[in-house]
Amino acid sequence: MGDFRLTRTLDENAAEAALRTDVREGLTGSPKSLPPKWFYDARGSELFEEITRLPEYYPTRAEREILLERAGEIAAVSGARTLVELGSGSSEKTRHLIEALPALDTYIPVDVSESALRGAADVLLSDRPGLRVHALVADFTRPLALPPTPGPRLVVFLGGTIGNLRPAERAAFLASVRAMLSPGDALLMGTDLVKDEAVLVAAYDDARGVTAEFNRNVLAVIDRELGADFHTADFAHVAVWNREQEWMEMRLRARTDALVKIRALDLVVPFAAGEEILTEVSAKFRQEGVRDELASAGLELTQWWADREGRFALSLSVAAAAAATEDADVREGARRGVGTAPSGAGADVTAA
Repeated sequence: MGDFRLTRTLDENAAEAALRTDVREGLTGSPKSLPPKWFYDARGSELFEEITRLPEYYPTRAEREILLERAGEIAAVSGARTLVELGSGSSEKTRHLIEALPALDTYIPVDVSESALRGAADVLLSDRPGLRVHALVADFTRPLALPPTPGPRLVVFLGGTIGNLRPAERAAFLASVRAMLSPGDALLMGTDLVKDEAVLVAAYDDARGVTAEFNRNVLAVIDRELGADFHTADFAHVAVWNREQEWMEMRLRARTDALVKIRALDLVVPFAAGEEILTEVSAKFRQEGVRDELASAGLELTQWWADREGRFALSLSVAAAAAATEDADVREGARRGVGTAPSGAGADVTAA
């Protein structure tokens, strides 16, 4: 399959162990909660693709509009020879950037799903056989070492996924991205913007009920993987705009009192009628807030592109000047044999 390599940084049992931990901690906490990453089994992924085509759900269309209109400009500004995509999935939207980067040498998709990585690489390499694809099976929320590739590098984080992280998690994530960047590298990040509450709520509670089914799918995942006896129909989908935090919340609300048994955890979870599980937060942003969060991580916002209706934005940021100078000093010290090489300089590689 062309020039394809794959490195696994996650143990094969990592997902199962993480699910057990998240379910135990989340459903015994107060209030109850579950991380949104467990929506995305095969059925959940199908449902999300359906959501992106709904008339109420604007983010995917708005981001695609920006990419189609600005891909050439993004390519010219970044001059990237390596494209790194965090949470790459099918890599569908990224193809607009890949097509616009004539000097692109290497594409590094990062995802927890090996099958998604291989499937995306098949499509990309059939369209652009000269491209090198080095896939990483990894959790992008953890510190990540990139393989040595030609610079400049453009790290891409699309879809507004940054909004699924709480403020402290965003700070840690952006700091980890900053650690990947050398002088000349950049981060391209998608952010959904604050807008009218009715528009936001409709996007997370569509008339056809697809988002409701997607939300309840997390319970089906727990039933299947951990031997639980959730009855998904007993939980109502709730979408709420939190004005104070400026984020959307998706919740599952118990319709009646219930005792849910989770056999794999030897756990019984009581629910009172009306009790809720928080399954997702999706923060919405303003330009000044994005600038401040990037600056706190040592990144400088240099470009801002929004769709025509001002619903969604892509931002380009680089290492802040003082931090970039410090990086150069570290690299010069390493060249002379003094100090240590910067984080992200390389990774152990295994052939597919």
